[in-house]
Amino acid sequence: MSMDDRPALGRRGFVMTSLITGFTLATARAEAAPIHTDAAGLDVGEVQMPVADGTLPTYFARPAGVANPPVVVVVEEIFGVHEYIKDVCRRLAKLGYFAVAPELYARLADLSKMTDPHEIIAKVISKAPDATMLSDLSHTVDWAIAQKGDADRLAVLGFCRGGRDVWLFAEHDKRLKAAVAFYGPVAGTTSAIQPTNPIDRAADLNCPLLGLYGGKDPSIHASDVYAAQAKAAAAGKTVEIIYYPDAGHGFHADYRPSYNAADAAAAWAQAIAWLRKYDIG
Repeated sequence: MSMDDRPALGRRGFVMTSLITGFTLATARAEAAPIHTDAAGLDVGEVQMPVADGTLPTYFARPAGVANPPVVVVVEEIFGVHEYIKDVCRRLAKLGYFAVAPELYARLADLSKMTDPHEIIAKVISKAPDATMLSDLSHTVDWAIAQKGDADRLAVLGFCRGGRDVWLFAEHDKRLKAAVAFYGPVAGTTSAIQPTNPIDRAADLNCPLLGLYGGKDPSIHASDVYAAQAKAAAAGKTVEIIYYPDAGHGFHADYRPSYNAADAAAAWAQAIAWLRKYDIG
């Protein structure tokens, strides 16, 4: 299947049928211009990616003319696959990766029209079953391999809620070789559709995981993060945690007031070094 072949699967039940244009409306913008990575030398675009019950709008970026590039699945924040997530994909593609970001919340709401992050959490994030998220991410890997991504060089990288999903996906999919979680919560409230926190299954990690956290982030307790690391280590798993003392939550998000340019650059360098350490790129 080529990236131009749109599978003829049903769209019933999917609210978002295309990705956000520009940036999310649900968070304040910083005055400084966000980073923009051009697409020169890349193949980029939006596709409808097949999943169990239809297709998800998905952004991809890959180096043009490169056979079997390593694959990085990029997992969004709560705000959708908007320009920031797309730019992250292009940054990765410039480094030789085939980056793929599915819109995991397409079934639940049109995130392009939502302006209140609290409403997003209440009406979208809390309603998203983890089993569906894990299935969608596994289908993302399947799709990338079908597009001639390297099946032996697979990684996942995500931000905020997506950082949590990185932990869970690394505990779920045995094909992964590396994982990077930017400020991903590892503990919290559970529910019937979100029954497990990352800390609960830290011993089941299938690949080395790097966690990048802000020391001034009040929403994630360092004690939980280090407890998850210890649980993984006791099971012989590799987890490295790096804290940036002056950074808050969302410190990598260059379109938000929380952006910390120095720590974002340092954390990004650590993320890429982690992928390369485990032969992803």
